[in-house]
Amino acid sequence: MKILLFNKSDLPIYEQIKEQIKEQILSGAVAENEFLPSIRQLAKDLGISVITTTRAYSDLESEGFIATLRGKGSYVLPKDSEMVMEQYLKKIEEAFTVAIENGKLASISNEELIIILKTLMNE
Repeated sequence: MKILLFNKSDLPIYEQIKEQIKEQILSGAVAENEFLPSIRQLAKDLGISVITTTRAYSDLESEGFIATLRGKGSYVLPKDSEMVMEQYLKKIEEAFTVAIENGKLASISNEELIIILKTLMNE
C-alpha cells in the first residue's frame, strides 16, 4: 500500500491517510479481506505519530471500510455496492461544487456550465 503525505495540503495528515486508503479500497488496489499495515508500522513507515494513524483507521472503521480484530489488526471489509455508490456520488458533488465556484469566478452562466458538462459527457 502506497501513501504519500503532503505537508502543504489543506487536509490534516490523518485525513490524507484515510482518503488514500479509501481510494485504494474503492479502486481494488487493496483487496477485500486484505490486512492493512499495523497502526504502529504505518506510523513508523510514514514517520508520523501513532495517534495520527489511529485516527485514520478509526475513521475508516466508522465509515465501514475496514474492521479491526483485536490482536490481529485491521482488514478491508467487502465492498457494499451502496457504500461505493455513495462515495462516488460524494466525489461527483465535490467536483461539481468546484466547477460551479470556478464558473462563478469566471462569470460563466449556469447554462454555459451545463453545455460544458454535456460536451464532456459526450466525449
